[in-house]
Amino acid sequence: MLASAAMTTAVPLGKEATTLAIERLRAAVELALEGKPDAIELALTALIARGHVLVEDVPGVGKTTLARALARAVGCDHKRVQFTSDLLPSDVLGVSVYDQRVGEFVFRQGPIFTHILLADEINRASPRTQSALLEAMNEGQVSVDGITTPLSEPFFVIATQNPQDFAGTFPLPESQLDRFMVRIRLGYPPPQVELRLLLHGGDADRAKAVPQVLDPGQLVALQREVDRVTLDTALATYLQALLSATRSSPTLSLGASPRAGINLARAARGRAALHGRSYCIADDIHDLAVPVLAHRVRLAAHAEGYVPSRDEAEAVVRDIVARVPVPL
Repeated sequence: MLASAAMTTAVPLGKEATTLAIERLRAAVELALEGKPDAIELALTALIARGHVLVEDVPGVGKTTLARALARAVGCDHKRVQFTSDLLPSDVLGVSVYDQRVGEFVFRQGPIFTHILLADEINRASPRTQSALLEAMNEGQVSVDGITTPLSEPFFVIATQNPQDFAGTFPLPESQLDRFMVRIRLGYPPPQVELRLLLHGGDADRAKAVPQVLDPGQLVALQREVDRVTLDTALATYLQALLSATRSSPTLSLGASPRAGINLARAARGRAALHGRSYCIADDIHDLAVPVLAHRVRLAAHAEGYVPSRDEAEAVVRDIVARVPVPL
Protein backbone atom coordinates (compact mmCIF):
# COMPACT_ATOMS: atom_id res chain seq x y z
CA MET A 1 0.00 0.00 0.00
CA LEU A 2 1.22 3.49 -0.75
CA ALA A 3 2.11 5.90 2.00
CA SER A 4 -0.35 8.69 2.62
CA ALA A 5 0.37 12.22 1.47
CA ALA A 6 1.20 13.24 5.01
CA MET A 7 3.98 10.64 5.19
CA THR A 8 5.79 11.80 2.05
CA THR A 9 9.17 13.20 3.04
CA ALA A 10 9.94 16.38 1.11
CA VAL A 11 13.11 18.22 2.09
CA PRO A 12 13.04 21.84 0.85
CA LEU A 13 15.22 22.53 -2.18
CA GLY A 14 17.32 25.61 -2.78
CA LYS A 15 17.56 27.35 -6.15
CA GLU A 16 20.65 25.43 -7.27
CA ALA A 17 19.18 22.07 -6.23
CA THR A 18 15.94 22.90 -8.04
CA THR A 19 17.79 23.79 -11.25
CA LEU A 20 19.91 20.64 -11.06
CA ALA A 21 16.86 18.42 -10.44
CA ILE A 22 15.06 19.87 -13.45
CA GLU A 23 18.09 19.47 -15.73
CA ARG A 24 18.53 15.85 -14.70
CA LEU A 25 14.83 15.15 -15.15
CA ARG A 26 14.77 16.64 -18.63
CA ALA A 27 17.91 14.78 -19.72
CA ALA A 28 16.55 11.47 -18.43
CA VAL A 29 13.25 11.72 -20.32
CA GLU A 30 15.00 12.81 -23.52
CA LEU A 31 16.82 9.46 -23.53
CA ALA A 32 13.51 7.76 -24.30
CA LEU A 33 11.94 10.33 -26.61
CA GLU A 34 14.38 11.94 -28.99
CA GLY A 35 13.51 14.88 -31.19
CA LYS A 36 10.51 16.00 -29.10
CA PRO A 37 11.84 18.77 -26.80
CA ASP A 38 8.62 20.80 -26.88
CA ALA A 39 6.44 17.85 -25.88
CA ILE A 40 8.85 16.88 -23.12
CA GLU A 41 8.89 20.44 -21.78
CA LEU A 42 5.09 20.55 -21.66
CA ALA A 43 4.93 17.20 -19.86
CA LEU A 44 7.55 18.26 -17.33
CA THR A 45 5.81 21.60 -16.84
CA ALA A 46 2.60 19.82 -15.86
CA LEU A 47 4.42 17.28 -13.68
CA ILE A 48 6.22 19.85 -11.52
CA ALA A 49 3.17 22.17 -11.48
CA ARG A 50 0.89 19.45 -10.04
CA GLY A 51 -1.08 19.13 -13.28
CA HIS A 52 -2.16 16.24 -15.47
CA VAL A 53 -1.34 15.57 -19.12
CA LEU A 54 -3.46 14.46 -22.06
CA VAL A 55 -1.42 13.19 -25.01
CA GLU A 56 -3.49 13.06 -28.17
CA ASP A 57 -2.15 11.54 -31.35
CA VAL A 58 -2.31 8.58 -33.70
CA PRO A 59 -1.09 5.19 -32.40
CA GLY A 60 2.58 4.36 -32.47
CA VAL A 61 4.24 7.78 -32.11
CA GLY A 62 5.53 7.39 -28.54
CA LYS A 63 2.66 8.38 -26.23
CA THR A 64 3.14 5.41 -23.91
CA THR A 65 6.92 5.74 -24.08
CA LEU A 66 6.68 9.31 -22.77
CA ALA A 67 4.48 8.21 -19.87
CA ARG A 68 6.76 5.34 -18.89
CA ALA A 69 9.85 7.53 -19.15
CA LEU A 70 8.38 10.11 -16.78
CA ALA A 71 7.46 7.42 -14.26
CA ARG A 72 10.92 5.86 -14.31
CA ALA A 73 12.74 9.19 -14.09
CA VAL A 74 10.98 10.21 -10.88
CA GLY A 75 11.17 6.76 -9.32
CA CYS A 76 7.49 6.71 -8.46
CA ASP A 77 5.13 3.80 -8.17
CA HIS A 78 3.21 3.71 -11.43
CA LYS A 79 0.40 1.66 -12.90
CA ARG A 80 -1.12 1.39 -16.33
CA VAL A 81 -4.79 0.94 -17.15
CA GLN A 82 -5.78 0.01 -20.68
CA PHE A 83 -9.11 1.74 -21.21
CA THR A 84 -11.58 -0.31 -23.24
CA SER A 85 -15.29 -0.11 -23.93
CA ASP A 86 -16.10 -2.73 -21.26
CA LEU A 87 -13.94 -1.20 -18.49
CA LEU A 88 -15.95 -0.36 -15.36
CA PRO A 89 -15.34 2.43 -12.80
CA SER A 90 -14.60 -0.23 -10.18
CA ASP A 91 -11.79 -1.53 -12.40
CA VAL A 92 -10.08 1.83 -11.87
CA LEU A 93 -11.09 2.83 -8.36
CA GLY A 94 -11.38 -0.52 -6.61
CA VAL A 95 -14.24 -2.48 -5.10
CA SER A 96 -15.52 -3.63 -1.71
CA VAL A 97 -15.63 -7.41 -1.34
CA TYR A 98 -16.96 -9.51 1.50
CA ASP A 99 -14.21 -11.15 3.53
CA GLN A 100 -15.61 -14.25 5.25
CA ARG A 101 -12.63 -14.43 7.60
CA VAL A 102 -13.46 -11.14 9.29
CA GLY A 103 -17.16 -11.10 8.48
CA GLU A 104 -17.19 -7.68 6.84
CA PHE A 105 -16.62 -5.92 3.54
CA VAL A 106 -13.01 -5.02 2.72
CA PHE A 107 -12.03 -2.42 0.16
CA ARG A 108 -9.56 -3.60 -2.47
CA GLN A 109 -7.79 -0.65 -3.99
CA GLY A 110 -7.78 -0.21 -7.74
CA PRO A 111 -4.87 0.94 -9.90
CA ILE A 112 -5.69 4.60 -9.25
CA PHE A 113 -3.93 4.21 -5.89
CA THR A 114 -0.50 4.96 -7.25
CA HIS A 115 1.79 7.94 -7.81
CA ILE A 116 1.65 8.01 -11.60
CA LEU A 117 -1.29 6.57 -13.48
CA LEU A 118 -1.07 5.92 -17.21
CA ALA A 119 -4.60 5.94 -18.61
CA ASP A 120 -3.92 4.42 -21.99
CA GLU A 121 -6.40 5.23 -24.78
CA ILE A 122 -8.74 6.86 -22.30
CA ASN A 123 -11.32 7.73 -24.95
CA ARG A 124 -12.00 4.06 -25.71
CA ALA A 125 -13.86 3.76 -22.40
CA SER A 126 -17.39 4.98 -21.82
CA PRO A 127 -17.97 8.44 -20.30
CA ARG A 128 -19.15 6.69 -17.10
CA THR A 129 -15.77 5.04 -16.67
CA GLN A 130 -13.87 8.17 -17.70
CA SER A 131 -15.67 10.04 -14.92
CA ALA A 132 -14.08 7.74 -12.35
CA LEU A 133 -10.96 9.89 -12.61
CA LEU A 134 -12.62 13.26 -11.96
CA GLU A 135 -12.44 13.39 -8.16
CA ALA A 136 -8.95 11.94 -8.02
CA MET A 137 -7.56 14.40 -10.58
CA ASN A 138 -9.16 17.45 -9.01
CA GLU A 139 -9.12 16.72 -5.29
CA GLY A 140 -6.48 14.03 -4.84
CA GLN A 141 -8.92 11.59 -3.25
CA VAL A 142 -11.23 8.70 -4.10
CA SER A 143 -14.74 8.12 -2.74
CA VAL A 144 -16.17 4.61 -2.89
CA ASP A 145 -19.19 3.31 -0.96
CA GLY A 146 -19.39 6.56 1.01
CA ILE A 147 -15.78 6.34 2.21
CA THR A 148 -13.24 8.92 1.04
CA THR A 149 -9.58 7.88 0.83
CA PRO A 150 -6.80 10.40 0.10
CA LEU A 151 -4.29 9.57 -2.59
CA SER A 152 -0.55 9.73 -2.05
CA GLU A 153 1.58 12.67 -2.99
CA PRO A 154 2.63 13.06 -5.74
CA PHE A 155 -0.32 12.01 -7.88
CA PHE A 156 -0.04 12.49 -11.62
CA VAL A 157 -2.25 11.24 -14.46
CA ILE A 158 -0.91 11.03 -17.98
CA ALA A 159 -3.62 9.90 -20.37
CA THR A 160 -3.33 9.04 -24.03
CA GLN A 161 -6.12 9.23 -26.53
CA ASN A 162 -6.57 8.58 -30.22
CA PRO A 163 -8.13 11.21 -32.50
CA GLN A 164 -11.92 11.36 -32.17
CA ASP A 165 -12.55 10.20 -35.71
CA PHE A 166 -10.96 6.82 -34.94
CA ALA A 167 -13.39 3.91 -34.65
CA GLY A 168 -14.46 2.84 -31.18
CA THR A 169 -13.73 6.10 -29.38
CA PHE A 170 -15.92 8.25 -27.11
CA PRO A 171 -15.32 12.00 -26.91
CA LEU A 172 -14.07 13.15 -23.52
CA PRO A 173 -16.71 15.30 -21.77
CA GLU A 174 -15.86 18.91 -20.95
CA SER A 175 -15.62 18.13 -17.24
CA GLN A 176 -12.93 15.52 -17.95
CA LEU A 177 -10.99 17.69 -20.40
CA ASP A 178 -10.96 20.50 -17.83
CA ARG A 179 -8.99 18.28 -15.41
CA PHE A 180 -5.99 18.10 -17.75
CA MET A 181 -3.53 20.94 -17.38
CA VAL A 182 -2.12 20.55 -20.89
CA ARG A 183 -2.89 18.67 -24.07
CA ILE A 184 0.12 17.54 -26.07
CA ARG A 185 0.54 16.31 -29.60
CA LEU A 186 3.70 14.33 -30.27
CA GLY A 187 3.58 14.03 -34.04
CA TYR A 188 5.86 11.84 -36.08
CA PRO A 189 9.56 11.73 -35.15
CA PRO A 190 12.13 13.67 -37.17
CA PRO A 191 13.53 11.61 -40.09
CA GLN A 192 16.94 11.10 -38.50
CA VAL A 193 15.37 9.84 -35.26
CA GLU A 194 12.99 7.54 -37.12
CA LEU A 195 15.93 6.14 -39.08
CA ARG A 196 17.70 5.22 -35.83
CA LEU A 197 14.54 3.54 -34.59
CA LEU A 198 14.35 1.47 -37.75
CA LEU A 199 18.01 0.48 -37.53
CA HIS A 200 17.88 -0.49 -33.86
CA GLY A 201 14.57 -2.34 -33.76
CA GLY A 202 12.15 0.29 -32.49
CA ASP A 203 11.67 1.87 -29.10
CA ALA A 204 10.23 -1.03 -27.10
CA ASP A 205 13.05 -0.83 -24.53
CA ARG A 206 13.87 2.88 -24.70
CA ALA A 207 11.90 3.76 -21.55
CA LYS A 208 13.75 1.02 -19.65
CA ALA A 209 17.00 2.89 -20.27
CA VAL A 210 15.73 5.96 -18.42
CA PRO A 211 17.54 6.30 -15.07
CA GLN A 212 15.83 7.30 -11.86
CA VAL A 213 16.97 10.85 -11.08
CA LEU A 214 14.45 11.77 -8.37
CA ASP A 215 12.42 10.00 -5.71
CA PRO A 216 8.81 10.82 -4.73
CA GLY A 217 9.90 13.04 -1.85
CA GLN A 218 12.22 15.04 -4.10
CA LEU A 219 9.47 15.46 -6.68
CA VAL A 220 7.09 16.79 -4.02
CA ALA A 221 9.82 19.18 -2.84
CA LEU A 222 10.29 20.33 -6.44
CA GLN A 223 6.55 20.92 -6.79
CA ARG A 224 6.59 23.02 -3.63
CA GLU A 225 9.43 25.12 -5.01
CA VAL A 226 7.30 25.74 -8.12
CA ASP A 227 4.47 26.93 -5.86
CA ARG A 228 6.80 29.70 -4.65
CA VAL A 229 7.45 31.10 -8.14
CA THR A 230 6.15 34.68 -8.33
CA LEU A 231 3.31 35.72 -10.64
CA ASP A 232 2.80 39.46 -10.32
CA THR A 233 -0.42 41.43 -10.66
CA ALA A 234 0.32 42.67 -14.20
CA LEU A 235 0.73 39.11 -15.46
CA ALA A 236 -2.35 37.92 -13.60
CA THR A 237 -4.30 40.74 -15.26
CA TYR A 238 -2.97 39.65 -18.66
CA LEU A 239 -3.99 36.06 -17.96
CA GLN A 240 -7.48 37.13 -16.94
CA ALA A 241 -7.79 39.18 -20.14
CA LEU A 242 -7.05 36.03 -22.14
CA LEU A 243 -9.77 34.14 -20.27
CA SER A 244 -12.28 36.94 -20.85
CA ALA A 245 -11.43 37.04 -24.55
CA THR A 246 -12.27 33.35 -24.93
CA ARG A 247 -15.63 33.92 -23.20
CA SER A 248 -16.60 36.86 -25.44
CA SER A 249 -15.37 35.38 -28.71
CA PRO A 250 -18.20 34.82 -31.24
CA THR A 251 -16.25 31.85 -32.56
CA LEU A 252 -16.59 30.00 -29.26
CA SER A 253 -19.72 28.79 -27.53
CA LEU A 254 -17.79 27.86 -24.38
CA GLY A 255 -14.87 29.90 -23.09
CA ALA A 256 -12.13 28.97 -20.66
CA SER A 257 -13.25 28.26 -17.08
CA PRO A 258 -11.76 29.69 -13.88
CA ARG A 259 -10.08 26.30 -13.40
CA ALA A 260 -8.44 26.82 -16.79
CA GLY A 261 -7.02 30.12 -15.57
CA ILE A 262 -5.73 28.57 -12.36
CA ASN A 263 -4.08 25.83 -14.40
CA LEU A 264 -2.50 28.37 -16.76
CA ALA A 265 -1.10 30.28 -13.78
CA ARG A 266 0.33 27.10 -12.29
CA ALA A 267 1.74 26.00 -15.63
CA ALA A 268 3.39 29.41 -16.06
CA ARG A 269 5.11 28.93 -12.71
CA GLY A 270 6.24 25.48 -13.81
CA ARG A 271 7.66 26.83 -17.07
CA ALA A 272 9.48 29.58 -15.20
CA ALA A 273 11.09 26.97 -12.95
CA LEU A 274 12.07 24.87 -15.99
CA HIS A 275 13.88 27.92 -17.33
CA GLY A 276 15.67 28.61 -14.07
CA ARG A 277 13.57 31.57 -12.90
CA SER A 278 11.84 32.24 -9.58
CA TYR A 279 9.38 34.58 -11.29
CA CYS A 280 7.06 34.40 -14.29
CA ILE A 281 7.32 36.51 -17.41
CA ALA A 282 4.71 37.24 -20.07
CA ASP A 283 6.18 34.58 -22.39
CA ASP A 284 5.34 31.88 -19.85
CA ILE A 285 1.65 32.67 -20.18
CA HIS A 286 1.76 33.54 -23.89
CA ASP A 287 3.50 30.32 -24.92
CA LEU A 288 1.36 28.05 -22.74
CA ALA A 289 -2.04 29.53 -23.59
CA VAL A 290 -2.77 27.20 -26.50
CA PRO A 291 -1.78 23.86 -24.88
CA VAL A 292 -3.57 24.83 -21.65
CA LEU A 293 -6.73 26.47 -23.03
CA ALA A 294 -7.50 24.98 -26.47
CA HIS A 295 -8.90 21.67 -25.20
CA ARG A 296 -11.14 23.48 -22.69
CA VAL A 297 -13.07 25.67 -25.14
CA ARG A 298 -15.89 24.67 -27.46
CA LEU A 299 -16.29 26.02 -30.97
CA ALA A 300 -19.59 27.60 -31.97
CA ALA A 301 -22.07 25.30 -33.70
CA HIS A 302 -21.30 24.09 -37.20
CA ALA A 303 -23.44 22.15 -39.61
CA GLU A 304 -25.19 19.14 -38.12
CA GLY A 305 -22.91 16.13 -37.85
CA TYR A 306 -19.73 18.17 -38.24
CA VAL A 307 -17.05 17.51 -35.62
CA PRO A 308 -14.61 20.42 -35.24
CA SER A 309 -10.99 19.38 -35.39
CA ARG A 310 -8.37 20.01 -32.73
CA ASP A 311 -6.54 22.29 -35.16
CA GLU A 312 -9.58 24.59 -35.39
CA ALA A 313 -9.80 25.09 -31.64
CA GLU A 314 -6.08 25.74 -31.41
CA ALA A 315 -6.26 28.24 -34.26
CA VAL A 316 -9.03 30.18 -32.50
CA VAL A 317 -7.13 30.33 -29.20
CA ARG A 318 -3.93 31.25 -31.04
CA ASP A 319 -5.77 34.13 -32.71
CA ILE A 320 -7.11 35.32 -29.36
CA VAL A 321 -3.61 35.20 -27.85
CA ALA A 322 -2.28 37.23 -30.77
CA ARG A 323 -4.92 39.94 -30.24
CA VAL A 324 -4.70 40.38 -26.46
CA PRO A 325 -1.99 42.97 -25.63
CA VAL A 326 1.03 41.56 -23.83
CA PRO A 327 2.19 43.59 -20.80
CA LEU A 328 5.54 45.26 -21.21
